[in-house]
Amino acid sequence: MAMAVGDIRERWSDEWLLSAIADCDGDAFSVFYRRHLPRIVGYLLRETRDPEVAADLAAEVFSAVLLSARRYRAQRPTAVPWVLAIARNVLGASRRHRRVEERARRRLGVEPIELDDDDLERTEALAGERDGVMALVERLPEDERDAVKARVVQERAYSQIASEMRCSELVVRKRVSRGLSRLKAQVERRDG
Repeated sequence: MAMAVGDIRERWSDEWLLSAIADCDGDAFSVFYRRHLPRIVGYLLRETRDPEVAADLAAEVFSAVLLSARRYRAQRPTAVPWVLAIARNVLGASRRHRRVEERARRRLGVEPIELDDDDLERTEALAGERDGVMALVERLPEDERDAVKARVVQERAYSQIASEMRCSELVVRKRVSRGLSRLKAQVERRDG
């Protein structure tokens, strides 16, 4: 059975996705957006405490990602610091001008989205979901917690993690696997 194109992109690094986005690959942008939206919305919601403003700012952040993808230069295995820097800049500009900046959205011709109550609830849930999972990650045994954070949250390579933890890649893989199994069990107990 052939793998769908979107499925392949799910496994791409942020650097590959951003390169494809720079070449106008909408599917790559969708993957990148889904991958980073919870973190960006969570950050913006914590900073603004307003779901509507956070959603507007997130739209501006990802519009800026579209416009600046060609200039991205990978310095880490993940683009998280780069996207967060864009979010901080968008938030800072909005605070200075006392309104949500719309420059990137206007350049792309994207209209503001009107949010209804369901959208606002989903925005808050998205931010809360990430915070809730991160709280569960903090409860893991230290070796598993550090491995899960390095691999899943920071998206670092197993070889790099193993070097920093002074152990083999196999040990790191086992710690990540055990940590994720514990997380899954905790989430099932919490939601069950």
